[in-house]
Amino acid sequence: MNDLKERLIIYQLFPRIFANQNPNCVPWGTLRQNGSGKFNDFTPHILRSIEELGVNCLWLTGVIEHATKTDFSQYGITPDNPNVVKGEAGSPYAIKDYYDVDPALAESVPDRMKEFESLVKRIHSENMKVIIDFVPNHTARIYHSDVAPAGVEDFGKNDDMRMNFARDNNYYYISNQQFYPSFDLGAEGNVPYVEFPAKATGNDCFTAFCSKNDWYETVKLNYGHDYNDNSDHFDPVPDTWRKMLHILKFWVSKGVDGFRCDMVFMVPLPFWHWAIPQVKSVNPDVLFIGEIYDVGLYRPFLDYGCFDYLYDKVNLYDTLVGIETHGRSAAQLTGCWQTVDGIGDRMLNFLENHDEVRFGSKAYAGDSLRVIPSLVTASMISKGPVMIYYGQELGEQARDNEGFAGDNDRTTIFDYWSISTVRRWINGGKCDDELLSPYERWLREVYKKVLTLCNERAALREGGFFDLMYANLQHPGFDPHRHFAFLRYKGDDVLLIVVNFSREEFHVSINIPATAFDMSGMMRGEIITEDLLWGKPHKLNLSVDRPVSVYLSAADAIVLPVGKLRGQSGGKLTGSQLRGKKKSV
Repeated sequence: MNDLKERLIIYQLFPRIFANQNPNCVPWGTLRQNGSGKFNDFTPHILRSIEELGVNCLWLTGVIEHATKTDFSQYGITPDNPNVVKGEAGSPYAIKDYYDVDPALAESVPDRMKEFESLVKRIHSENMKVIIDFVPNHTARIYHSDVAPAGVEDFGKNDDMRMNFARDNNYYYISNQQFYPSFDLGAEGNVPYVEFPAKATGNDCFTAFCSKNDWYETVKLNYGHDYNDNSDHFDPVPDTWRKMLHILKFWVSKGVDGFRCDMVFMVPLPFWHWAIPQVKSVNPDVLFIGEIYDVGLYRPFLDYGCFDYLYDKVNLYDTLVGIETHGRSAAQLTGCWQTVDGIGDRMLNFLENHDEVRFGSKAYAGDSLRVIPSLVTASMISKGPVMIYYGQELGEQARDNEGFAGDNDRTTIFDYWSISTVRRWINGGKCDDELLSPYERWLREVYKKVLTLCNERAALREGGFFDLMYANLQHPGFDPHRHFAFLRYKGDDVLLIVVNFSREEFHVSINIPATAFDMSGMMRGEIITEDLLWGKPHKLNLSVDRPVSVYLSAADAIVLPVGKLRGQSGGKLTGSQLRGKKKSV
């Protein structure tokens, strides 16, 4: 199998919520009231059922210990001040101990790291990778490690707090000012929060008087950049650099295959250039995926920063949102791939994640069944990674008002909760469709088909791309504002892909220029082929002289084999077979 280049198909989940089978969710509920999923809940059967979607990588979000209102002091874990914790569970991005896991995820809190390591081994046994969040830009306002390796000192322990900046300080300080945000922190738990001098807040808020919209539960880490005069002090290497490198290597030693790195552009680029190669010297296969929001930084962070992949949020994702919700033209998708031309295969595409609204929510499409054109475009426009967010494949609409998160069309990251769609699919560990609605069953099968095709078909797994839009912008049988058409090709495997974003059905005709035939090796003449998504036969006349006509339902897509392998589906390999390992169920 090793001659096949596998695309990365990532499934992002919160263990705390995904595996929680408690249906009696109380807004603002405690751990005792609402429960939490555990590492041990991820049985081989559950993992295998996720893998059968076509997934080959699990992103476990919220693993590293973060500040919480739950008291675990009986286990020797320092409690957090509740006044600077968001929600009952706390933000998974307010890290309080980089060397520990969230105790709420363990059945036996003293054995929490062993339970995590066992989960990693189970995931690997199902031939999937494991990535976790690495949060480099900020910590919780109070940081303390109860389990750090010998010789490792806490962030801020040796800081000179008289200095608002010093190269080897781990934090930035606002001299002679007490932390005093512009909203009432209260005195929850009768323990007022006092911080003097105030530390800069995680979203680069260099004031003691931050607002409720600031990341007030976090504090900014200092990597040697002085914001007073925008000067850099990277030689010798700052203390924060050394601490963070040690943390990355620690998690690699636990079997972690990679890191989704939070807000990478808020950390100096030279740090990544310095740190990532050193981690890869320990394990060359470790993956680094960067969250980034500036297309102008894509190439520097890939080339100099040494990242393997980057989020394509402000390019492809935002364009797809605009097409679906704001009447943007599908023709703008051409500009998306042109923007990342030459690096498109290193862009991670997605329709949902923990920061964004659910596709089926009222703030986005309002109907999960409308996802097909966006899903096909995001997963088939390149050979880069594809990511889905747990429950997305079941049409989760995020209608709950969980607590701190409120009713914001997102699934909470701050609260103890469970979501009905996933809970019903897990169904006590059976992972079947017994409790799913017909629409949910159908949608999951659609996701399974699309995601498995990404690695079954050579054209999608490692093939070239040809945009057909330029030849159809003025074509009367094609609406460039609502339709998008392109080719993917590799050897004898050539696919014609057409999507319809419209809420109306269309008979679409597509001009295919001679260049497309020459580059792709597409067949000419009359053929009968079968749509890989729906199994429907299509009779096509492939010619430069006349357009190809196809029918598409509303909010639909077709994937038509038009090469010599058109009658095959890549051998109908399962995800596990593709990776060289047959599974017994």
